[in-house]
Amino acid sequence: MNERIAICPGSFDPVTMGHLDIIRRASVLFDKVIVLVVVNPVKNTSFTPEERVELIRKSVEGIPNVEVDLYMGLLVDYVRSKGAVAIVKGLRAMSDFEYEFQMALINKKMLPYAETIFLTTAANYQYLSSSLVKNVATFGGDISDLVPRAIHDEVVARLGNADMAKLGKEALM
Repeated sequence: MNERIAICPGSFDPVTMGHLDIIRRASVLFDKVIVLVVVNPVKNTSFTPEERVELIRKSVEGIPNVEVDLYMGLLVDYVRSKGAVAIVKGLRAMSDFEYEFQMALINKKMLPYAETIFLTTAANYQYLSSSLVKNVATFGGDISDLVPRAIHDEVVARLGNADMAKLGKEALM
């Protein structure tokens, strides 16, 4: 029997509880899930690709069929190289769907055998994004329910001491 492999791609800057929810649920549906940090040179990120891989590894410890990898290039090329049958994407809102649907169509055109599977985010994470986590942490807000416990302190250390937080607090006074 062939192993059913799924790729769960994203920038994960940083990984959130919403991401972790999708990863856990995908791990039940597939024999192996590869969480793939896809490098987009156009995006400004707070963590290096290697740091994001390490943050995800710490977050998925204990989920035996989940691996983490890093890739720069076309997603379909990576999917093909791993023999994966599916691309798993999380959806929060209709705005996510429009973009993700377009990506799914082009991926299907380039790699017809790979399906894109959309998992809707759990209701308690629908509002959550990496950008929101970065904004809250930068201004000293509590992100303990927004990121996995295993990486909380690292995320706060990187984002919570930013000069912008000081500037923002001074502006509020």
